[in-house]
Amino acid sequence: MGDHATHGGQRLTAPDEDEAAPAEEAALEAGRRLFAQDCQFVAGAAARDALPPIGLPEVAFAGRSNVGKSSLINALTGRKTLARVSHTPGRTQQLNFFDLGGRLMLVDLPGYGFARAAKSRIKEWTGVTESYLKGRPTLRRLCLLVDSRHGLKASDRDVMAMLDSTAQSYQLVLTKVDEVKPGPLAEHCTAIAAELARHPAAHPQIIATSARSGVGVADLRAALAALAIPD
Repeated sequence: MGDHATHGGQRLTAPDEDEAAPAEEAALEAGRRLFAQDCQFVAGAAARDALPPIGLPEVAFAGRSNVGKSSLINALTGRKTLARVSHTPGRTQQLNFFDLGGRLMLVDLPGYGFARAAKSRIKEWTGVTESYLKGRPTLRRLCLLVDSRHGLKASDRDVMAMLDSTAQSYQLVLTKVDEVKPGPLAEHCTAIAAELARHPAAHPQIIATSARSGVGVADLRAALAALAIPD
């Protein structure tokens, strides 16, 4: 099967595309079926002892404040209000857990970087988040969201270094690609891919998405469905 990458919704494939197509279609269908399931809020944890019990495999979503985490989760699940969307950085101030069809737990993490909240609160939820990322045995992958208009920032690199040190698998997901022209977007993807090659815990595929236009959403669903309990 040929290697492929997804850049802004355009799939680049190796010469054996005909062999890869059926497997890709099956993966996309598996993702569609999974994210068509009922998705229910389970718990919100603002402290370590409030984390829900270990159970389903988990996929977490992290990124700088206002990167579009809640919007992307809503787009993935097809529900406009599952995760609260806000233009105020730092709105998500706890770890929010959502049960997707009894097969996968989605975890919306507080944003890092700039946030309009008291320093004591920021320190508290940052500590809970780091503890979760370093020690949650059911966490299968962290989706590290990066605003495609800006590329990687120092705070993103700090998180990547921490994940590398704990061998926690993570995958970069670009957001808001509908707001970037194809040329600059391709440059961002190339630069980020080269940087990722130096990070042992990073998944090699970058998925470019737009919660507003739907670009890349099906590809991300397919990638996450591979981590869920089989149906």
